[in-house]
Amino acid sequence: MATNPDFTSSLQLSLSPPAANLCSLAALVGAIISGMLPTAETARLCLRPLSPADATQIQQLFPRWEIVRYLDRRVPWPYPPDGARFFIESIGLPSITRNEAWIWTLRLIDFPEHIVGSIELRLGHETNRGFWLIPDLRGRGLMTEACAWANDFWFDSLGFPLLRVSKAAANLASRRISEREGMRLVGFGEGSYVCGRLPAETWEITAAEWREHKAAQPRL
Repeated sequence: MATNPDFTSSLQLSLSPPAANLCSLAALVGAIISGMLPTAETARLCLRPLSPADATQIQQLFPRWEIVRYLDRRVPWPYPPDGARFFIESIGLPSITRNEAWIWTLRLIDFPEHIVGSIELRLGHETNRGFWLIPDLRGRGLMTEACAWANDFWFDSLGFPLLRVSKAAANLASRRISEREGMRLVGFGEGSYVCGRLPAETWEITAAEWREHKAAQPRL
């Protein structure tokens, strides 16, 4: 589900519950995660921690070529009927409980019950952030807004010194976000995406550079 490709106290769930109890187990993990990650608001968005209850909406919204095209090839395509539930229960929530990832759904602040995208922060050498947004809302600066909040969380709350993102060079919308954030293009290569092998770029910014960039922005 995460967009621009690639992803330590642990919650050890060593139980092997019967299938009938899997939903309640996922709900338990979701409740724990709600206490681990903050809910946040920006000028136009509400960010809520990933939850098992999000599976139905994500399953309806996510399987669109415009969304998945430049995502990491590990995203299954065609997207399976239980893809969202599997990601949340088997990948997303366990990664959060291991402190390896931090994942939120995005919602318009005026319509907080409706998911419009997602943003993820994750440990990793090549990529620390990924996102997706429904095509109908692109071009309005919403993901730039979400990324600014996520950058603050990465640097100020988690305390990491460097944020790095890898993306398909053809993903111009994602590239523009990195440029607007003051990130530096530091590497070239190739990546495997849902649409195939493509030239890739690596961008990065330090905590000090991000704070300097924010301080230089005009205040409204």
